[in-house]
Amino acid sequence: MKVRSVLKCFFLPSLSLAMLAGGLQAADYQKVDAGTYLKHKGAMDDPRPVYKDLSYKKVLPPDVYAKLSWDVPTMEKAWKEVVGFAAPEVVGKIAPEIKPGKYTYKDMETMPGLKELMIPYFRDKFFKPGAPPWLGNFPEMTLIPTRQFYYQLPVAEATKRNEGKTKLDSKGYIIPSSYESGIPFPRPSGPFKAQQIVYNWLKNYWCAESSDSVGFFLGFNSHMKMDFNGLIEIKTVRLQGRCAIAPLGYFDERAKSRKEQSAVMLSYLAPRDQYGTAVSIVSYENPADFDLFQVYVNVLRRVRRMSATDTQDAVGGQDIIYDDNSGFNTLNPNRYPYKIELVGEREYLVPFSTDGSIYLSSKKGLELKNVEMERRPLYVIKMTQLDKNYVYSSRLLYFDKENFVLYHIENYDQKGRLYRTNDTFTTFVPEMGMTTQTFVISRDHVDLHSSCATPFITPITWLRRGDMSLEGMIKKGK
Repeated sequence: MKVRSVLKCFFLPSLSLAMLAGGLQAADYQKVDAGTYLKHKGAMDDPRPVYKDLSYKKVLPPDVYAKLSWDVPTMEKAWKEVVGFAAPEVVGKIAPEIKPGKYTYKDMETMPGLKELMIPYFRDKFFKPGAPPWLGNFPEMTLIPTRQFYYQLPVAEATKRNEGKTKLDSKGYIIPSSYESGIPFPRPSGPFKAQQIVYNWLKNYWCAESSDSVGFFLGFNSHMKMDFNGLIEIKTVRLQGRCAIAPLGYFDERAKSRKEQSAVMLSYLAPRDQYGTAVSIVSYENPADFDLFQVYVNVLRRVRRMSATDTQDAVGGQDIIYDDNSGFNTLNPNRYPYKIELVGEREYLVPFSTDGSIYLSSKKGLELKNVEMERRPLYVIKMTQLDKNYVYSSRLLYFDKENFVLYHIENYDQKGRLYRTNDTFTTFVPEMGMTTQTFVISRDHVDLHSSCATPFITPITWLRRGDMSLEGMIKKGK
C-alpha cells in the first residue's frame, strides 16, 4: 500500500479527535486540518509548495494573522540594530565567484569555491547521487540570494530593553533570575561567548511562542526499505519570556510559581500500534531542576515518568533520542555537564526550502529534490560531554549568527565515531518574523538507519494549559 493511502487511514479521524481532546474547535484551524494538509502535501514524491498553497494568511483566522504580523522594514531595521549587522552585508567573502543559480555535485570538481562553502558533512557525504544506506542525498541544488533574518518586532524590542541584564555565573551557566525576555546575548562576546550563543538558542523565539504542528515521519533501514510510517502531532508553548502572543511574560500563574520555561506535547496518531501514545515535557528555568518528562503508553494505559538516563532512549521510529530535543538537553553543571567551545565562525551554505516544495523521491536512492542553499554566517560550537556514562562524547552544532537558529547537528559516540546527525530545512515568513521547519532529516551512522519528517507548523494564539496537561494527554490516548 502506498504511503499516502496508509496515512489517510489514520490522518482524518485522528486529528479531529486530537482537537476535541485538547478543547480546540475545528473552526480555529480553518484550513489547517488533516484532510487539507494531505491534499496539499504528500509524504513522498510531492513537489507542491505547501507554504504557498497553505500560507499563514490563508489558513489563520484574519484576527490571529493580524496579531502575528508586523511591518517588514521596521522589523529589519530593529533587528539589525539588535545584532549589529544584516546577513547580506557580511557574506560573500569566501568564494565570491559562486553566485546564485543551479549547481550539481559535478561542479565541485571544477569550482573549488563551491566545495569550500559546503559544510563538510554535506560536501563529503550527501552532495552526490543517492545510494544506500541513508536517504537524503541531493545531487543538485539551487543557491538562492542571502536574506536578512529577524524576529518579531516585540522580540526585538524586548531584546533591546533587556540587553545586558542576563548574567552567567563564574562557570558560564545562566543565572535564571537575571533573564526576563528577548534574546539574552544578541552580540555574544567575552570568555563565555560560546555559552552565550548556546543560551541564545535555548531562549529562541523561532517558529512561534505557541504552535501546533502535524507531520509525516518515515523511517528507512540500510537497504532503504521503509520500516516506519507515522503521523505525529506536536504542540509547543513558551511558558516564560513571552513577547508576541498573550499572555505576555509568564504563560500562567503555575508557570510563574514553578519557574517553568517551556512545554511540549507530542502525540502519535499513526501507525496503529502507537496511536494514542503521547510524550509530555516541561522544562524549567533553573538547570538544576530536571525536566518533568512523562510518557503515556496507550497500549498499557500507563503513565511513565522518565529519568535522566531514560531520556537517552531512542524516540520511536526516529533516529534521535529524547535528549536531542532542541539539539541537546538543558545545560546543567551537575548532570551530564559539557565543555563548550566556539570552534568556527564563518559563512557556509545552509539548506533551505523557501516554499516547502522540497520532497523525498521514492526513486533511486531516496534523493532529496528541490533543495535550496543559502550563504549564511554561522557559529560552529563543539560541546564535549564530561560524563563518560553519557551516550554521546561530543556534539558539533551549526548556529546562524543572525537569529541563532540551529541548522545542523553532529553527535559522536564514546568511541569518537559519528553516531547521529540532524538537519533542519527551514523557511522564513517575512511578515511574521518567523523561521519554521519545512523538512527534517535524522540519520544513525552506526546502525545505518535514517528518518525524515515533513512538519506543517501553525502559530496559534488559543493554546491553554489544558491542551498541554497530563489529563489531556491521557484522554487523547483513549
